[in-house]
Amino acid sequence: MKVIVINCGSSSLKFKLFDMNESNELLAEGLVEEIGKALSKFTYRASRVASGEKVVRQIQAPDHTAALGAVAKTLVDPELGLFRGAIQVDAVGHRVVHGGDKFSRSEVITRQVKDVITDCCTIAPLHNPPNLAGINACEQIFAGVPQVAVFDTAFHQTMPEQVFLYGIPYELYERHHMRKYGFHGTSHEFVFRRAVELLGRPAEELKIVTCHLGNGCSITAVKHGFSFDTSMGFTPLEGVVMGTRAGDMDPAAVLWLMEKENLEPSAMSDLLNKKSGLKGISGVGNDLREVMQAADQGNARARLAIEIFVYRIVKYVGAYAAAMGGLDAVVFTGGIGENATPIRARILEPLAFLGLSLDPERNGSAAKEKEINTPDSRVKALVVPTNEELSIALQTKRAVAATQQPR
Repeated sequence: MKVIVINCGSSSLKFKLFDMNESNELLAEGLVEEIGKALSKFTYRASRVASGEKVVRQIQAPDHTAALGAVAKTLVDPELGLFRGAIQVDAVGHRVVHGGDKFSRSEVITRQVKDVITDCCTIAPLHNPPNLAGINACEQIFAGVPQVAVFDTAFHQTMPEQVFLYGIPYELYERHHMRKYGFHGTSHEFVFRRAVELLGRPAEELKIVTCHLGNGCSITAVKHGFSFDTSMGFTPLEGVVMGTRAGDMDPAAVLWLMEKENLEPSAMSDLLNKKSGLKGISGVGNDLREVMQAADQGNARARLAIEIFVYRIVKYVGAYAAAMGGLDAVVFTGGIGENATPIRARILEPLAFLGLSLDPERNGSAAKEKEINTPDSRVKALVVPTNEELSIALQTKRAVAATQQPR
């Protein structure tokens, strides 16, 4: 079974094509950037063609349909393509950021599913509209091929009411479905399941905290195999300090600042989502590598940004250990989680009281997937590279197979 995974941003389209055999082989991948401009950048690589070398081209892609058309054309190109004549794709998996409280699993896309995705555009205005554009484009390019929506929010639908409800009048929740949803669910689920395999214990016995740390960051408590709590909330703004997002803060402070700075809601949203976090505190930028370099050179604000970043993560991990009544493992993933050795150390060292002992040599090793605690550590610490596209492909395969089973 061949599955193509589509991840659409506002001006981008990323794809990966998998052969869902025993090894789940990646056949091709690519990225179309700057969709809507006069010329768009198309980066493409196929594992079995031209020695797997990357090809970069300029194309015309005024919208996502045109971008996907360029992808489809390349897949049947005589020199670069994997297929001859027609694309042989059995299913399309779409990353969809927000599914509201309607979906607790991936769903084969129907008119009703698209309606829910459309309804959620008001609470995910930066993500759901391009996700929907990708779905519409695929319905044209891959007509008749099953399409599956894999929701970032689905994994967190197991959170109990006392966790996902806010302290606002209950009728507002009933009227507007305003509650904690959580995000990065595909990544958290993938690394959690891999961690269970590495630990060699049943999921129902484990209490794990997964830390997805990149430009966007979220921490999730996975209790006995299910998402119990997560740091992101109604939107991806809540939680720890991130690359450009402020994370948790007093709602009254937001209102006060809007009045003092004479900011409209859209301007305040822009400030909190795009100008805050590591970027706003350090004054250097949102890339943690640059902030760390500036801190090493004596930049006090950069040092402070890192201290705040680390502290908020430590606080969440500790809180989730208390909420779950224990902790068996902490798992790091994402660009920062997988690569920032000193940040992992600074997060884990204060957690020694839980029985977690960090092994500096293991932490600094070149291995991508690794256990970084000492052999006698009661709580384990793991680094597990995330693979959201493969996770989407696996969930797409399962969703399609479920619809083909006899009733």
